[in-house]
Amino acid sequence: MPPSQLKRLKASLREQGITGPPPSNKQKKKNKSRPDQRVHRQAALENIRESFNPFEIKSSARPRKFDYTTNRKERPENARPGVTKSRGEELRRKSLLPEMKNRHRVGGIVDRRIGENDPTMTPEQKMLERFSREKLRKGASLFDLEEADEEELLTHMGQSIDVAGKHRPVRDDYDEMDDEAAGSDEGGFRRQKRKRDASEEAGDGEEEIREEVPERKKTKAEVMQEVIAKSKMYKYERQQAKEEDDDMRDELNKDWRDLMPLLKGIKGPPPKEPEPEQNESADPSMNPQRAAMIAGTDSRTNVEKEAAEIARLAAEKEYDQRMKQMLADQRAQPSGRTKTEEEEAKERADLLKELEEQRQRRMRGEEEPEDDDQVNPDLEEDDEDDEDGDAAGFGLKATRSRPLGIDDEDDFLLENDLIASGSDFGDEDSDPELSGDENSHDSEDKEANERMKRDAQPDSTLEGADPSSVSGLPFTYDCPRTHEAFLALLKKVDIADHPKVVQRIRASNPANVHPDNKQKLSDFSEILVEHIHHLGSIQPPPPIAVTNFVIRSVHSLARTYPDVISAAFRRCLSSMHEANDIKNGDLLILTAIGSIYPTSDHFHQVVTPATTIMARWLGLTIPHADHQLTTGAYLVALCIKYQQLSKRYVPEALRFTLVALSMKPVPSKAIIDAHVTNLLSMADLWSTLPAFPEIFSPHALTALTKLSRKRAITHLNILLSSARLSRRPLTLHNHRPLPIRTALPKWEENFNPDKHYDPDRERAESARLKKEYKRERKGAVRELRKDASFMARENLREKRERDKAYEERQRKLIAEIQGEEGHEGKEYEKERRKRRMG
Repeated sequence: MPPSQLKRLKASLREQGITGPPPSNKQKKKNKSRPDQRVHRQAALENIRESFNPFEIKSSARPRKFDYTTNRKERPENARPGVTKSRGEELRRKSLLPEMKNRHRVGGIVDRRIGENDPTMTPEQKMLERFSREKLRKGASLFDLEEADEEELLTHMGQSIDVAGKHRPVRDDYDEMDDEAAGSDEGGFRRQKRKRDASEEAGDGEEEIREEVPERKKTKAEVMQEVIAKSKMYKYERQQAKEEDDDMRDELNKDWRDLMPLLKGIKGPPPKEPEPEQNESADPSMNPQRAAMIAGTDSRTNVEKEAAEIARLAAEKEYDQRMKQMLADQRAQPSGRTKTEEEEAKERADLLKELEEQRQRRMRGEEEPEDDDQVNPDLEEDDEDDEDGDAAGFGLKATRSRPLGIDDEDDFLLENDLIASGSDFGDEDSDPELSGDENSHDSEDKEANERMKRDAQPDSTLEGADPSSVSGLPFTYDCPRTHEAFLALLKKVDIADHPKVVQRIRASNPANVHPDNKQKLSDFSEILVEHIHHLGSIQPPPPIAVTNFVIRSVHSLARTYPDVISAAFRRCLSSMHEANDIKNGDLLILTAIGSIYPTSDHFHQVVTPATTIMARWLGLTIPHADHQLTTGAYLVALCIKYQQLSKRYVPEALRFTLVALSMKPVPSKAIIDAHVTNLLSMADLWSTLPAFPEIFSPHALTALTKLSRKRAITHLNILLSSARLSRRPLTLHNHRPLPIRTALPKWEENFNPDKHYDPDRERAESARLKKEYKRERKGAVRELRKDASFMARENLREKRERDKAYEERQRKLIAEIQGEEGHEGKEYEKERRKRRMG
């Protein structure tokens, strides 16, 4: 059984010599010679006390079983939480407690003397540093009369102290003042003055010596001073040149009135007669003629007065003209470098590549990246119209800029000679099929530009004739607001002149002349959309040139009014959807949609409904009459045109074509030829699809065989053979062989239990950062809690001290009041007894 606590305590005291038999005289004399006997005794008692207090030592719950050696610093097995807590309390009393006491205080005195806050400096070092700093500051004084001789150099241990050398003394707040003084203009001026004085005193005898000495490298402060001085000098020179230019300009302005008549070839006004002397009572600041008129002594005749008034009006008119001219003058813009042909070709190729990439993204249904630099061309055009309107409001000529993009019918110049030429719109034939691609208008636009050039040239046979009698059409038209009004306007006009009327309506109502014209043209664009449907419904059908011109006009207006025209087309499509039938006007509307809008987009608010309507009609209609077969052939051709770039499969078109080719009795040869052409066009369009053999092989060949179309059968067989040869059978993914997973552990020769063996570096780094963050966060939270506990204890202690002082003062006051009341009571009783006795 282990000994008890009392026995262990007695044994410990006896071992340390604190208790036991009394020492002998010899031991007492020996102990007296040891001055640290008392300190040794206190230390021994403290060790015994700590060893017998189990609450002051913290041991690990699971001590290590085996001893091992590592290069990491091991934590002690036994900790002393009491010592750690007392040390943290002491640190908080030194750092946190002063901050708490000075929390609501402003100001104070901070000791910035050299060496006062540095406990490592001795008093001699402090005095030496202060003396050196004072000497350095005195040397930079402007009125320093002392000469820095060799006898006044500071020395220590036989060596000179280089105050300004590389071994500079400890820096403090005075260094900032020295740096500011050295960097300022005054400090530089002082240094320059001292150098100049020194050079003057040296005399001519030292010039040769200075020439032999190499130049000293300039400091940064000296370089900056030279830069500042040169900048001021250049600024002064510019000011002088500007003042000279202003003086010369003033002299030219004075002589401007005399030079202008000479430049214009007009004789100047005669010299003025000497003016009569002014009266003494007249105001010297008033015009003499006006003063004479007020005084009633104006000696001028009526002719002279009229001439003066005319001259004044002419001057005012000239001033207004010059003001307008100055407003019209634009500031010159820097022009770019002239580019070579290769650079221009590269820019065009880059532009086409970017446009094709945008079309491909729209075709795939991807969102276009947002770019703040790209501006909507419609908005730009509106801004240009607003600017032109502002210019017209100031009485200036508005410059018309041609919009960028593909030339179309909107690019004609609305000049006076074009309107007054009276030329008629040509009736040249054009391509009856309108392409759905945005690049399909090149040939038509070239023809339109050639026609406009021919129209812009006045006819030699019409010179001297009345322009209004050439075609019988007025040159200006009021913009109609409804389709009925537009039809009434065209009622008395030959159908060949309809394009000229549309052109003159647009020319008579430009959007940049009047703010109401923009709304008028917006309504007129809706009227043209309705007119396209009307042109397809009338009998006999109008010429192809007229229809093409109206469609191109709608195309040009769609740049400025895209929402309005889209809404008009969607209304037409809604009426087709409700009618469940397609008429001739509807076919023309569908053709115009394919010509105006891009048909390769994955989704379009006009093209997608149009494609859906055509597919619905082709999929649900069973042809019985020739007009249905003709309409179906046209719709199939339109579907092929719509899918020319995107190459999307339209099963309804193929279904209607096969039904038409399999009809009995067989329709006319023209209808059969149209459907066979559509079938071959679909085969060419969809030959790259993976399912091409399955789509065309069973039924298309049978239909063509019954009709004995050998050339079409040969062409289709060639496409089917190519499609089958291009097919590749499905195979497994070709990848490197993967090893079979094993349950055997990975062996590490130098295994460390504290190290993480994660093959993923990013994951290992992330885990390390998370662990470090967690550890730091827990430590910060722990310290904050300790700080809060310390502040709460200090606040409670201060509150108790305040309450104790308050209670002490209150007790003293109560005792004093009670003493005074007792004394007054005794005096009252004495007086009372005296009165009774008396």
